[in-house]
Amino acid sequence: MIIWLNGTHGAGKTTTSALVQALIPGSRVFDAEKVGETLMDIRPGLPETDNFQHWAPWRPLVVETARRVLDYTGGTLVMPMTVLVESYWREISAGLAAHSIPVRHFLLHADQDTLRGRIENDTVMGYSEFRMRYVEPYAEAYESWLRDEAEVVDTTRITPAEAARRIADAVSA
Repeated sequence: MIIWLNGTHGAGKTTTSALVQALIPGSRVFDAEKVGETLMDIRPGLPETDNFQHWAPWRPLVVETARRVLDYTGGTLVMPMTVLVESYWREISAGLAAHSIPVRHFLLHADQDTLRGRIENDTVMGYSEFRMRYVEPYAEAYESWLRDEAEVVDTTRITPAEAARRIADAVSA
């Protein structure tokens, strides 16, 4: 099984994924961003883009990597990864379904003011203009498709530990 933690930058995906992993025996965290980083290391580089998710190979490589890891290890993969483009989510989820991999898609949600505050005051990663650029596209995706496609966990007023407990409880129910 895959527990996909979606949400934009500042929602708490990375922190929550480690906490979820600790609550679910036999689970591992797989950050699909590493697949994008691998593609960014190709020389000469792939066509210019502002986001590796726009590269066509990224999405099937995420599916194939997750499938291969699950085939090798079994258990559960906890995947913290922002996906705001509906067609990209559909491609990934259809690819996983084609391999009979069940996916629980959770959306770590927070309002725009909370997200901006978290990004501006991040003591671990520091302020990031890249992360800030995704606050409004996230809000648009949330309103247009994302909230209906995922199990929403509002992180505005709860800790990452509370969010992780809610997700672990939902998966075990």
